[in-house]
Amino acid sequence: MAASQPEVEMRIMAKSTRLLTLTLALLVAGCAVELQNTEMVARERAQLAGPSGSVYTGWRIFQDKCAACHGNAATGGKGAPDLLQRVREIGPNRFVSLVLTRYDWNLPALPAADAGAAREAALEAILQRQQGALTMPAWQGEPSVNVHIADLYAYLSARAAGTQGPGRPAP
Repeated sequence: MAASQPEVEMRIMAKSTRLLTLTLALLVAGCAVELQNTEMVARERAQLAGPSGSVYTGWRIFQDKCAACHGNAATGGKGAPDLLQRVREIGPNRFVSLVLTRYDWNLPALPAADAGAAREAALEAILQRQQGALTMPAWQGEPSVNVHIADLYAYLSARAAGTQGPGRPAP
Protein backbone atom coordinates (compact mmCIF):
# COMPACT_ATOMS: atom_id res chain seq x y z
CA MET A 1 0.00 0.00 0.00
CA ALA A 2 1.42 3.33 -1.04
CA ALA A 3 1.87 6.09 1.52
CA SER A 4 -0.20 9.20 1.18
CA GLN A 5 1.30 12.58 0.43
CA PRO A 6 1.03 13.80 4.07
CA GLU A 7 2.71 10.63 5.36
CA VAL A 8 5.62 11.07 2.91
CA GLU A 9 6.00 14.70 3.95
CA MET A 10 5.99 13.70 7.65
CA ARG A 11 8.70 11.08 7.03
CA ILE A 12 10.82 13.59 5.13
CA MET A 13 10.35 16.16 7.90
CA ALA A 14 11.28 13.61 10.56
CA LYS A 15 14.45 12.63 8.65
CA SER A 16 15.30 16.30 8.13
CA THR A 17 14.82 16.97 11.84
CA ARG A 18 17.09 14.04 12.76
CA LEU A 19 19.69 15.21 10.25
CA LEU A 20 19.52 18.76 11.60
CA THR A 21 19.80 17.49 15.20
CA LEU A 22 22.80 15.31 14.28
CA THR A 23 24.45 18.20 12.44
CA LEU A 24 23.95 20.53 15.42
CA ALA A 25 25.29 17.89 17.81
CA LEU A 26 28.41 17.45 15.68
CA LEU A 27 28.92 21.21 15.50
CA VAL A 28 28.61 21.57 19.27
CA ALA A 29 30.99 18.64 19.80
CA GLY A 30 33.39 20.21 17.33
CA CYS A 31 33.30 23.46 19.28
CA ALA A 32 34.00 21.60 22.51
CA VAL A 33 36.93 19.79 20.91
CA GLU A 34 38.21 23.11 19.53
CA LEU A 35 37.89 24.74 22.97
CA GLN A 36 39.61 21.78 24.59
CA ASN A 37 42.43 21.87 22.02
CA THR A 38 42.83 25.62 22.47
CA GLU A 39 43.17 25.21 26.24
CA MET A 40 45.69 22.39 25.77
CA VAL A 41 47.74 24.50 23.35
CA ALA A 42 47.71 27.40 25.81
CA ARG A 43 48.99 25.11 28.60
CA GLU A 44 51.70 23.73 26.33
CA ARG A 45 52.79 27.24 25.32
CA ALA A 46 52.99 28.29 28.96
CA GLN A 47 55.16 25.29 29.76
CA LEU A 48 57.42 25.96 26.78
CA ALA A 49 57.77 29.63 27.71
CA GLY A 50 59.39 28.68 31.02
CA PRO A 51 62.32 26.38 31.49
CA SER A 52 61.65 22.74 30.92
CA GLY A 53 61.82 20.54 33.95
CA SER A 54 60.06 20.07 37.23
CA VAL A 55 60.44 22.81 39.84
CA TYR A 56 59.67 20.29 42.59
CA THR A 57 62.27 17.76 41.42
CA GLY A 58 64.79 20.57 40.98
CA TRP A 59 64.11 21.68 44.55
CA ARG A 60 64.75 18.13 45.80
CA ILE A 61 68.07 17.91 43.92
CA PHE A 62 69.04 21.38 45.11
CA GLN A 63 68.33 20.49 48.74
CA ASP A 64 70.31 17.27 48.42
CA LYS A 65 73.35 18.52 46.49
CA CYS A 66 73.55 22.33 46.67
CA ALA A 67 71.83 23.71 49.76
CA ALA A 68 74.67 22.83 52.13
CA CYS A 69 76.83 25.50 50.47
CA HIS A 70 74.35 27.82 48.73
CA GLY A 71 71.77 27.83 51.53
CA ASN A 72 68.27 26.30 51.57
CA ALA A 73 66.85 29.29 49.68
CA ALA A 74 69.73 29.45 47.12
CA THR A 75 70.64 32.92 48.38
CA GLY A 76 74.22 32.01 49.30
CA GLY A 77 76.11 30.74 52.31
CA LYS A 78 79.46 29.32 53.50
CA GLY A 79 81.36 31.30 50.90
CA ALA A 80 79.07 30.12 48.08
CA PRO A 81 77.33 32.82 46.03
CA ASP A 82 73.66 33.75 45.74
CA LEU A 83 72.50 31.59 42.84
CA LEU A 84 69.36 33.59 42.17
CA GLN A 85 71.33 36.54 40.85
CA ARG A 86 73.58 34.28 38.81
CA VAL A 87 70.67 32.40 37.23
CA ARG A 88 69.08 35.72 36.21
CA GLU A 89 72.26 36.56 34.29
CA ILE A 90 72.87 33.27 32.47
CA GLY A 91 70.73 31.06 30.26
CA PRO A 92 70.08 27.35 30.53
CA ASN A 93 73.01 26.32 28.31
CA ARG A 94 75.54 28.27 30.36
CA PHE A 95 73.95 26.97 33.56
CA VAL A 96 74.36 23.35 32.44
CA SER A 97 77.94 23.99 31.41
CA LEU A 98 78.82 25.63 34.72
CA VAL A 99 77.16 23.02 36.91
CA LEU A 100 78.27 19.92 35.08
CA THR A 101 81.77 20.77 33.93
CA ARG A 102 83.19 23.76 35.77
CA TYR A 103 85.53 23.55 38.67
CA ASP A 104 85.75 26.95 40.32
CA TRP A 105 89.15 26.72 41.95
CA ASN A 106 90.85 29.23 44.16
CA LEU A 107 94.15 28.33 42.56
CA PRO A 108 97.63 29.41 43.34
CA ALA A 109 99.63 30.45 40.30
CA LEU A 110 100.42 27.39 38.19
CA PRO A 111 103.59 26.95 36.18
CA ALA A 112 103.31 27.72 32.47
CA ALA A 113 101.75 25.06 30.27
CA ASP A 114 105.12 23.96 28.91
CA ALA A 115 106.46 23.25 32.42
CA GLY A 116 105.09 19.69 32.09
CA ALA A 117 105.97 17.79 35.27
CA ALA A 118 105.85 20.89 37.51
CA ARG A 119 102.35 21.73 36.27
CA GLU A 120 101.18 18.14 36.76
CA ALA A 121 102.56 18.15 40.32
CA ALA A 122 100.78 21.42 41.08
CA LEU A 123 97.48 20.08 39.72
CA GLU A 124 97.89 16.87 41.71
CA ALA A 125 98.49 18.90 44.90
CA ILE A 126 95.24 20.77 44.26
CA LEU A 127 93.32 17.57 43.62
CA GLN A 128 94.73 16.03 46.81
CA ARG A 129 93.62 19.22 48.61
CA GLN A 130 97.18 19.95 49.70
CA GLN A 131 97.16 23.32 47.96
CA GLY A 132 94.38 25.64 46.71
CA ALA A 133 90.71 24.99 47.40
CA LEU A 134 87.95 23.40 45.36
CA THR A 135 84.93 25.60 45.97
CA MET A 136 82.47 24.23 43.43
CA PRO A 137 82.63 20.64 42.30
CA ALA A 138 81.71 19.70 38.76
CA TRP A 139 78.67 17.45 38.95
CA GLN A 140 79.15 15.62 35.65
CA GLY A 141 79.89 12.34 37.43
CA GLU A 142 76.85 12.55 39.70
CA PRO A 143 73.94 10.63 38.10
CA SER A 144 71.15 12.39 39.99
CA VAL A 145 72.42 15.81 38.93
CA ASN A 146 73.03 14.72 35.33
CA VAL A 147 69.54 13.32 34.97
CA HIS A 148 67.84 16.27 36.68
CA ILE A 149 69.87 19.24 35.45
CA ALA A 150 66.82 20.70 33.64
CA ASP A 151 64.81 20.32 36.84
CA LEU A 152 67.52 22.07 38.85
CA TYR A 153 67.51 24.94 36.36
CA ALA A 154 63.69 25.10 36.44
CA TYR A 155 63.74 25.41 40.24
CA LEU A 156 66.46 28.06 40.34
CA SER A 157 64.84 30.00 37.47
CA ALA A 158 61.50 29.99 39.29
CA ARG A 159 63.23 31.22 42.46
CA ALA A 160 65.11 33.90 40.49
CA ALA A 161 61.91 35.04 38.73
CA GLY A 162 60.01 35.19 42.01
CA THR A 163 57.42 32.62 40.95
CA GLN A 164 58.67 30.13 43.55
CA GLY A 165 59.29 30.99 47.16
CA PRO A 166 62.10 29.57 49.30
CA GLY A 167 59.98 26.72 50.66
CA ARG A 168 59.06 23.38 49.21
CA PRO A 169 57.19 23.65 45.86
CA ALA A 170 54.07 21.65 45.14
CA PRO A 171 54.86 18.28 43.51
